Amino acid sequence: MIEIWNTTLFYPLLNLLMWLYKLTGNFGWAVISLTVALRAIMTPLVWNSMKAMKKQQELAPELAKLKIEFKDKKQELMTAQAELYKKNGINPASGCLPQILQIVVLIALFNAFNLVLKSPTSEVVSKLYAFNQLPANTTISTWFYNINLVKPDLITIPGMKFALPGVLVLLAALVQFLSSKMMMAENAPKADPDDVMASSQEQMIYMFPLMTIVFGYQFPAGLVLYWLVFSLVSGIQQYYATGWGGLTPWIKRLGLLK
Repeated sequence: MIEIWNTTLFYPLLNLLMWLYKLTGNFGWAVISLTVALRAIMTPLVWNSMKAMKKQQELAPELAKLKIEFKDKKQELMTAQAELYKKNGINPASGCLPQILQIVVLIALFNAFNLVLKSPTSEVVSKLYAFNQLPANTTISTWFYNINLVKPDLITIPGMKFALPGVLVLLAALVQFLSSKMMMAENAPKADPDDVMASSQEQMIYMFPLMTIVFGYQFPAGLVLYWLVFSLVSGIQQYYATGWGGLTPWIKRLGLLK
């Protein structure tokens, strides 16, 4: 099983990452290029689920009416929601496979980044294809401008007992929040506390950015850079698929939309 994993995902991603490193001469730009390329490759898989999400946003008012109509009848509510989805050609489970695939790729990338960022160059070289070899005396530079991608992106202030999250961590959390907010309907009603699924989705909007900050304290900045770029590209794709979604009221307040 491990050999299949390495052959199909880990080694190809590692080799592509190091090929981009040789091409760009900078590990940070290699991470950015790889992230954009992978997200572009996965676009056909996630596009349908994004369009389905747009339809679900448009059905938000009707779903709200059903919740009122079947307030104390959960079984009838589930049946009515299923019929509404079927009538409008929506399969709520359609987005599961793309999400699972993204998680699998993320794990493989995590392994590749960890190997490059934490292991001796000789160990990295030993896993590269023959046509993609690095010179034996190569030293992989892990600096991206003023950020060392091997270490967590933290700001240490003299006199403070704890470090503050750095720019990459804060940007990754912010972009994660905005991207998640876009997935919500424009005028989505506040989730009913009794609706476990809706309440969980609403909580995740804030939970994921907080988790990004927490992980940013422990993970190398190279992984945070990947997550930042991945979330940014996802948000751009989300915009073209569904528009501003839950961000629409904020955009209007800024005067960018009428």
